[in-house]
Amino acid sequence: MTILHVTNRDGDIREIDAPDGRSLMETLRNAGYDEIEALCGGSCACATCHVYVDGEVASRLQPMSEDENDLLDAAEDRNERSRLSCQIKLSAGLSGLKITIAPES
Repeated sequence: MTILHVTNRDGDIREIDAPDGRSLMETLRNAGYDEIEALCGGSCACATCHVYVDGEVASRLQPMSEDENDLLDAAEDRNERSRLSCQIKLSAGLSGLKITIAPES
């Protein structure tokens, strides 16, 4: 299991246990975070699963693909911590990752 620290758009922080092998997007939606629309269903085509990653664990994420980078370029609130949650595959090595759901664009 992977432990995540998730901050929603209202600033509420919750710790959730996530099964390894799932995408962060699936995990957030299954945990009841309706803010993650994921209109494309996780195919890296819409950027409606935009999150910010933080903490030391964020450096362990796989590098961003060119497609992900292009989609985030269109996001109004992109910053250096921006990622698409559909592109992050969870594993025990990411336990402790801090996630903040990005503002709605």
